[in-house]
Amino acid sequence: MLRILRFQNFKSWKDARVECAPITGFFGTNSSGKTSLLQFILMLKQTKDGTDRAISLDLNGDLVQLGTITDVMHKHDESLPLRWALEFLLNSELAVGDSSKVPPTAISRSDRLRINATNVVQGGAPKATRLSYRLGELNFQLAAKSEQTSQFELRCTRADKEPSEFHFIRTQGRAWRLPGPIKSYAFPDQARTYFQNAAFLADLEAAYEQQLDNIYYLGPLRHYPQRDYLWTRSRPTDVGAQGEKAIDAILAATQDGLTRNLRWKAKHMSFQEMVAYWLREMGLIEEFKVEEIAKNSSRWQARVKTRKNASEVLLTDVGFGISQVLPVITLLQYVPEGSTVILEQPEIHLHPLAQAALADVIIQASTHRKVQVILESHSEHLLLRLQRRIAEGVLPNDDVRLYFCDAARGESRISQLKVDLYGKIQNWPDQFMGDAFNEAAKAEIARLKRMKAK
Repeated sequence: MLRILRFQNFKSWKDARVECAPITGFFGTNSSGKTSLLQFILMLKQTKDGTDRAISLDLNGDLVQLGTITDVMHKHDESLPLRWALEFLLNSELAVGDSSKVPPTAISRSDRLRINATNVVQGGAPKATRLSYRLGELNFQLAAKSEQTSQFELRCTRADKEPSEFHFIRTQGRAWRLPGPIKSYAFPDQARTYFQNAAFLADLEAAYEQQLDNIYYLGPLRHYPQRDYLWTRSRPTDVGAQGEKAIDAILAATQDGLTRNLRWKAKHMSFQEMVAYWLREMGLIEEFKVEEIAKNSSRWQARVKTRKNASEVLLTDVGFGISQVLPVITLLQYVPEGSTVILEQPEIHLHPLAQAALADVIIQASTHRKVQVILESHSEHLLLRLQRRIAEGVLPNDDVRLYFCDAARGESRISQLKVDLYGKIQNWPDQFMGDAFNEAAKAEIARLKRMKAK
């Protein structure tokens, strides 16, 4: 699970720091920098997935299209360093050892892993100049010897500044120069070749990669529903960035006999029954199913009933909001437990009652399936339902981190909203969700003026 996200000099952000929880929400006005927070995470995932090891940061790919390095630098200033850090809470404790000792000796262990990196602009492209992993009290660093040199050194330090008992040992006869970081997060192969006891660095990289592999994303622009779907028995890892694989995921889960329940020891439902349950709880439909048009045709149709006595119709023939929220529900139920799901405007095209109910979909996935949800939203109704569930004791307030973003002077800033034990936001920003009170007051004043004028 992602615990901390921090970066400097990215797009409209001079400095951004976010402490994440099982449910983390970003709210704010348009162009306040909310999306950039998500884009940074997706850029790092995209970099990890990329095949070109020479690219320090992959700015343009399937997840995000960010343009050039100049486009992403704060105020387009290429002289600034792009620094970033991520901290993860691992599913289990990670231990690394010194293989030069007989027997190998554990040197550090923890269930928290932190990575820090620095990139600069060089030759019109990002270049990594510093990399550090922290596990327990030890930092394993790869950094340039000076700002003017391309020579790097590998060292181990303690977080408490005390001398480290562990030191990297050079292999005799291999005193060649050490190159810089690969793809911003990986040590060069030479680090393991030139040093006798650096093999464990691969374990740190693998743990980081696994955490990024556990991140899934659904964007705000989702595919239109289709009258039928061709399914070739594929098993997608998610529903696609635009929800285009939602039906494939439903069918794969159905064929594999996957079941889900709402809470511990509750009755298990088939995957399609769980999807239908949440669509019904949101007040959108009465029944939902995906079935093959004809045996062995490989073409399938999503069918719904909007009311108990209504006729069964195709997904294309009902309100657009159903097809837009279907990927959200499917993704939260489909990904492995312990995953992180990033949602951009999950409430899009939903009426207010359904937006509020969507919060319950998210809460159930978080509390029962242990799926971390990081979302960007404009929905006051979704926020109010989260507050209500905290007040009711259904959702612990410590499991929620809410943030307000603004860019009043052209530079994005973030403020954590303080949510108490009863779901009340103690530092509600001015005009956080518009200015409904003043709008109502001004409307009433206008009515009185018109009535007096008659």
